[in-house]
Amino acid sequence: QVNLVESGGGLVQAGGSLRLSCAASGSIFSINSMGWYRQAPGNQRELVANITRGVRPGYADSVKGRFTISRDNAKNTVFLQMNSMKPEETAVYYCNADIVIRYIGSYRRSDYWGQGTQVTVSS
Repeated sequence: QVNLVESGGGLVQAGGSLRLSCAASGSIFSINSMGWYRQAPGNQRELVANITRGVRPGYADSVKGRFTISRDNAKNTVFLQMNSMKPEETAVYYCNADIVIRYIGSYRRSDYWGQGTQVTVSS
């Protein structure tokens, strides 16, 4: 069993900053990629940023230069620093991780999601 627990969401004014955190716990053998997605009402879930061991982070074009994703491998945690936020970025932000777990003497790789954290940017 693996849990992803997000924190750091809330209300911020346009132009302000928020920092999201997501910690993975459970029978984790290794974590490949970790990332952040967001979903606004009536919209599809979209990738915001992701980070893989040894690979340069990737960002949606709309957040490049304003958002920074980082990772603490020792703590199985991923962060998203969001600066210069815009009202249209109001959404539920979800953590995602590609994790290998120990499973009955073997290993299993699966995709996991957090429960989501609300981010509201007021104009």
